[in-house]
Amino acid sequence: MTGMTRRKALHTTLFGALVWACCGVVAGPAAAADGPSWSYEGKTGPEGWGSLSKDYAVCAQGTAQSPVDLVSPIGADIEPVTIRWDAETDGQVLNNGHTIEVKVPNGSTVKVGTTTYDLLQFHFHHPSEHVVDGKPLAMEVHFVHQSAAGDLAVVGVLFEEGAENPALAPIWSAMPKEKGDGPVVAITPKAFLPAGNAQFRYAGSLTTPPCSEIVTWIAYETPVQASRAQIAAFAELFPMNARPVQPLHRRFLLIGGE
Repeated sequence: MTGMTRRKALHTTLFGALVWACCGVVAGPAAAADGPSWSYEGKTGPEGWGSLSKDYAVCAQGTAQSPVDLVSPIGADIEPVTIRWDAETDGQVLNNGHTIEVKVPNGSTVKVGTTTYDLLQFHFHHPSEHVVDGKPLAMEVHFVHQSAAGDLAVVGVLFEEGAENPALAPIWSAMPKEKGDGPVVAITPKAFLPAGNAQFRYAGSLTTPPCSEIVTWIAYETPVQASRAQIAAFAELFPMNARPVQPLHRRFLLIGGE
């Protein structure tokens, strides 16, 4: 592949309808559930993921892995993102053994450029997987979407410690302490979006095995808040469910949407 072809491919990856299968839940940790068991510590932790299975080899060998440090982005006229999430809907809360996940019914979408993706589920990480200038925030939520063609896209929002977050309350009250399904509760996905519209954009990977490099990341620059008690409640179940930061290598970290 020539240098020009590589640059064209990267441009297409960054600005086209990029494929996503985030973090291993439902279209991510659950999709990997059929493979070897993995975790966030010890021999089955992130440092060993690549050796657990040939299907996980890219976890160690890949050059477009996630998460990354959201520092020194390049200002760019990135493709617009239009979020159309239901103001209020019902969500199935579950503990999949790696995180708390909320499955949502059809109806909520995100449009990236000309491609529309349906919201499937969202889930949480403690501490945040993406860091800012080397420092993680308290938590992170990932909203996983899929297009009619099977492509996927994710919206990520960081949490900092502060005021109680009302959008978390019904989920936190329903989250199972052990692996398994919880109840269906009323949720407001839109309430997780920050006031600022600036977004990081980059081409990356799942943050759990098999670490496939098929992801468009759309991460908001401005964090939202969660109370110390809310953060502690999640940390009691998942003290650490964040993959370490990965090298950016030759990728571009863009920012736009301000």
